Amino acid sequence: MNPLPPMQRRGFIEHVGLSLGSMGLMGMGGLSPTAQAQPSPTPQALGHNKVELFAHRGASALRPEHTLAAYVLAIRQGADYIEPDLVSTKDGVLVARHENNLTETTDVATRSEFAHKKTKKTIDGLTEEGWFVEDFKFDELKKLRAIERLGTVRTWNNQYNGMYQIPSFEEIIELVAAESAAIGRPIGLVPEIKHSTYHQSIGLKMEDRFMDVLRAHPYLKTAPLEIQSFEVSNLKYMREKLGHAKNLRIMQLVSFGPGPAGMPGDAYSSKSGLTYEQMLTPKGLKDIARYADVVAPNNRMVIPLGADQRLTTPTRLVADAHEAGLKVHTWTFRPENRFLAAEFRNNAGENSRNESGSVAEMLTYIKAGIDGFFSDDSALGRQAIEASMVNAVKG
Repeated sequence: MNPLPPMQRRGFIEHVGLSLGSMGLMGMGGLSPTAQAQPSPTPQALGHNKVELFAHRGASALRPEHTLAAYVLAIRQGADYIEPDLVSTKDGVLVARHENNLTETTDVATRSEFAHKKTKKTIDGLTEEGWFVEDFKFDELKKLRAIERLGTVRTWNNQYNGMYQIPSFEEIIELVAAESAAIGRPIGLVPEIKHSTYHQSIGLKMEDRFMDVLRAHPYLKTAPLEIQSFEVSNLKYMREKLGHAKNLRIMQLVSFGPGPAGMPGDAYSSKSGLTYEQMLTPKGLKDIARYADVVAPNNRMVIPLGADQRLTTPTRLVADAHEAGLKVHTWTFRPENRFLAAEFRNNAGENSRNESGSVAEMLTYIKAGIDGFFSDDSALGRQAIEASMVNAVKG
């Protein structure tokens, strides 16, 4: 299914791919000093491997997440990859939302014409109330506008509430292809298939639709592509179907926590008993390496926080993953004090941006051996990577 008719593509690219003013990236309320930086990724220096930078939901520290504006800004900040989390509409169009519940990231609650769609659902063992993407057709979803999820923390982003639509996966690919051509470097995509087993249970299996889009777009025949999921069976299925193309990597996301949060959604549904804790043992990592190229843990699984909220000793996760032949890409670095380990915070308040503290924290994790990371602010992530390479040369 192609939500963007071919005759509209040129106009789309010109409007959103190359016109920053139309996205609030210029003019009144424009970029912060950090966001104005547009560095190109630094190549490998003197044999040191380049740590890769993944724009978490776009430049979500500076624009509402999963909007074309957030993606453009992240690219201009120097991200190697941008991340569209994908869920499905009622009519099978893949769109970018971190979860299928629209309540926190759109203005759906103010839209009286959709009041009747509010409901309760149980997804991967957790019950939620709200409005859900799979209950909307694509043309209905396009009537909604994005809002800032963390409006009391990222008050800067509230000025953009109501400006941006929810983009389809195809629209995002068109944008990335246009930006790549405009700035002269490849830009990768790191799409995540969200709630795969749940979508399959309601007749909206996403993987085949997803792969059809990949195969249909020329840009993705050579552009870097890293496919991620917190589930296992869908990654194995896509590895079998897509093979081992040079531009393709498979990323197994892992998390922690009791109950459903501590196991893949397909394992919870099938009652197999598989947990992320088991997957992160040396044996479990070797099992992951049979179908995936990357394991992606929460940052704090690599260097945990102690009772005082300061970083403790690194775990063996990076070393064990590398021994199994896996790269390690961690999530997620955020620049506000409330999200930093205690030793990197300043006295400006828990919701304040702390750029130097954020860069220092990322440098600590890079030193621990990670191969890449997700960041809400790609300009700061790029600063940390470049500083780490300078330090490696000096060392």
